[in-house]
Amino acid sequence: MNITVYLGASVGKDHIYKEKTIELAEWIAANSHILIYGGSNVGLMGVLADKVLERGAKAYGIIPDFLQKREIAHENLTGLQVVEDMDERKALMMEEGDALIALPGGPGTLEEISEAISWARVGKNPKPCILFNIDGYYDFLRAQFDHMVSQGFLTQTDREKILFSDNLEEIARFIAHY
Repeated sequence: MNITVYLGASVGKDHIYKEKTIELAEWIAANSHILIYGGSNVGLMGVLADKVLERGAKAYGIIPDFLQKREIAHENLTGLQVVEDMDERKALMMEEGDALIALPGGPGTLEEISEAISWARVGKNPKPCILFNIDGYYDFLRAQFDHMVSQGFLTQTDREKILFSDNLEEIARFIAHY
């Protein structure tokens, strides 16, 4: 299964982000999944790709030309596709993944998973969207989605298609039963 992962080009301030990223990498490799991600070798992106590759699994990156130098493209990937812009990157990452997972990251990470969730609501993304909620990183966003439901801007059915979890067993079950 191809697992698309959106995550930061920084490691964050708390060591737990790196630890849980490594845990995800081990899960991907142990289950013979294939990593699809943004193609960088810095931050959590680099940690994830390095650990997936170290464990003998495949890692494919998709990076826009203008970010190739800025984020420093990973040179040891199974494959790296350089694209023209962010829109093409996001479209390919969503298309190539069988499940879409966001780890902690900045506005770009949030924008990528938000687009995937939005597209799922309108029938253009039939894949599970998961926020890997390391140390409660996405708790405020989860509360916002619940508030959308309570205020009538998101159906409960659509809300149930979004998983917030830091438990890989729960994530695997969600993907399997999606």
